[in-house]
Amino acid sequence: MALHNRVSAAELKQRLAQEVFKRVTISFYQYAKIPDPQVFRDQLYESLFKLDVFGRIYVAHEGINAQISVPEHHFEAFRQQLYTIDFLNGIRLNIAVDDDGKSFFVLKIKVREKIVADGIADPTFDMANRGRYVNAAAFNEMTNDPDTVIVDMRNHYEYEVGHFEGAIEVPSDTFRDQLPMVVDMLTDKKDRNIIMYCTGGIRCEKASAYMLHNGFKNVFHLEGGIIEYTNKAKQQGLPIKFKGKNFVFDDRLGERISDDIISQCHQCGAPCDTHTNCLNDGCHLLFIQCESCAAKYNGCCSEACQTTHALPPEEQAEMRKGVEKGLMFNKSRRKKL
Repeated sequence: MALHNRVSAAELKQRLAQEVFKRVTISFYQYAKIPDPQVFRDQLYESLFKLDVFGRIYVAHEGINAQISVPEHHFEAFRQQLYTIDFLNGIRLNIAVDDDGKSFFVLKIKVREKIVADGIADPTFDMANRGRYVNAAAFNEMTNDPDTVIVDMRNHYEYEVGHFEGAIEVPSDTFRDQLPMVVDMLTDKKDRNIIMYCTGGIRCEKASAYMLHNGFKNVFHLEGGIIEYTNKAKQQGLPIKFKGKNFVFDDRLGERISDDIISQCHQCGAPCDTHTNCLNDGCHLLFIQCESCAAKYNGCCSEACQTTHALPPEEQAEMRKGVEKGLMFNKSRRKKL
């Protein structure tokens, strides 16, 4: 069998729309030593493809990071297959909070240098020395103390639509930039209790190790991130301290945690927390857009992009020739459009 997809995105999306069964969106990660990531990747692809699993998985020498959707009727088979892998036996699976089953339409497994790009070059850095887990109940209890420092280790566009009460934002587009920033921001708080969190736990776990590596003493990280916290808080009847929407890196672009809308449309300023990508193929900017502005600008981020998007596809393609993608394919923009 081919160990990669050969079908067009349009056809795959059509197949997904025609499915008559439910899918479950799941995320998991594990820091572990994988001697040959390519061999591991190929074996994993073959086993998951047979179970109709879709999603995005990164494999590296340092472990695995996965966001996937699994057919509900294959969930147990998937879990058992995963548990046959020694370092994944019994792994926590984060089940999506707000799931329509349409999060992914294809399976992609890629080998990378690291499962989280961190920019850490220090050979003495050791992921084995990481912060202590806190579960939902412990998180609520610790954050009742005003001296506890809560740190959001997600990108600024994630923080913008939802975050924990009192959490500090580390304003950056990339995790690798955030690590030295958060050390500088909290230099005078090295003896305080510091709780770090992220979407599913993978970034805050590495960040907790980085903080300890830089001399911080009492560092904790939220077990399973926002997703696990929300599920456990609901199951245990705990107050949910997260306000707004949890941004996710799949086609949903977010899952509703609370009814609070804490952000604004980037075009008109109306209360809104709906992320979208500009429909202009030469832009694809990730931004927040309300329904009114989506209609006004035809799903584009500006009048210029709207004009370009209305042109014939051949003319649009010609305009994009020679344009450096790094200049136009932005993930986000801090200032109002």
